[in-house]
Amino acid sequence: MSAKTRARETYVCESCGATALQWMGQCPSCEAWDTLARRQAPLAGAPAGDAVSPLRLSEIDDAEAPRVPTGIAELDRVLGGGLVPGSLVLLGGEPGIGKSTLALQVLGSLAGELDVLLVTGEESPRQVRGRARRIGPACDAIAVLAETRLEAVISAILGQRPTVCVIDSVQTLMSDAVEAGPGSVPQVRQATAELMRLAKSEGVAIILIGQVTKDGALAGPRTLEHLVDCVLTFESAAGGDYRLLRAVKNRFGSVNETGTFEMCAEGLVEVDDPSGIFLSDGAARMGSCVYCAVEGTRVVPLEIEALVTPTSIVPPRRAAVGIDKGRLAQVIAVLTRHAGLSLGDHDIFVSVAGGAKATDPASDLAIALAIASAHRGAPLAARTAAFGELGLTGAVRPVSHVARRLAAAETHGMDAAVVPVPVPEGASALPERVEPVVGIRDALAAGFAAAR
Repeated sequence: MSAKTRARETYVCESCGATALQWMGQCPSCEAWDTLARRQAPLAGAPAGDAVSPLRLSEIDDAEAPRVPTGIAELDRVLGGGLVPGSLVLLGGEPGIGKSTLALQVLGSLAGELDVLLVTGEESPRQVRGRARRIGPACDAIAVLAETRLEAVISAILGQRPTVCVIDSVQTLMSDAVEAGPGSVPQVRQATAELMRLAKSEGVAIILIGQVTKDGALAGPRTLEHLVDCVLTFESAAGGDYRLLRAVKNRFGSVNETGTFEMCAEGLVEVDDPSGIFLSDGAARMGSCVYCAVEGTRVVPLEIEALVTPTSIVPPRRAAVGIDKGRLAQVIAVLTRHAGLSLGDHDIFVSVAGGAKATDPASDLAIALAIASAHRGAPLAARTAAFGELGLTGAVRPVSHVARRLAAAETHGMDAAVVPVPVPEGASALPERVEPVVGIRDALAAGFAAAR
């Protein structure tokens, strides 16, 4: 091998970030035209920098990472207790969903005791001031920087050394080291990588705000989720007045927690008990069944609705909102084979009320009862909850957190619950009528028994 090391040329797509060893008119990955730009990369074996020494795990302090409570309980629970110094958090969501408002409320809550910085590339300081005036006087102490050059932003953070910094948004940042337009994948990745190094070296908790595109891929959270410590998504629910905050990735906490907010004129207001958003008045309705979902430390009753209608279309339509389509197809197959329901010539639509999601297999039984109710044209017994996983043999399989789900059903006024066996002994706060079942036929009989 030659003693000299040469830099080889590579080409990076400005649209998707794919690399190629030679220039081509069309990107082989995303098939976009004229998007490959030349980059210089050192060959393997190039001289290394300063030598570093590894540490044994026994030499590392295993104390729990300190937290910076944001003052917003719903956000702190989703984060796992608050912001971790030196962490990089990506807050994603559709435009106008309330990401900037939430970030401004976080900074306003911390500004009285800590140094905070808001870097805005989408709005002028005067626009930020207008939103802050609606939120309250707590935001007056927030330092604001209107800048889009990455190098200038890093210099400002090093100069002020804030405890928490918000970048709104990462798509507006542009580095002089990358020959691409702002918002492109190379620019977004460069900015995120540099900010990650800055956060780790200086101990600054940085919140990046990212806009989600229609496919959620180009310059969105899916492009950056492997670079950051935590990915939060902000979604609309219940007709647009409510917001759901979820953790897609969290290196310092659980990804099972969900925060609920209501958008008001003064900003985002926390919703301590979200059951009122997702549950109706409890009256018996055809095609409706309540399911108790475990969201981390909270159990939230959700209403699953189904519509079954005859059709002449082949194949019939199967639509699901908030439910995995694969699980819906499996539940329909189990009902057809093991419960004797003729669903092959019916369109079936299933959704979770309020825009929530039911991804736990324990929702299978509630989905099945809602479909059976819509198919029969008869409601289940009023205030009936159900949870359990359906096996391909028609069996209702046990699920986790049975006692917690039953306690939540009782707390929210459920009179009956159809659950898999066994029911935990000594569980307190159970509904008045608990029906343990072993198969889908038993579950249907129990669900409709009190309604006759």
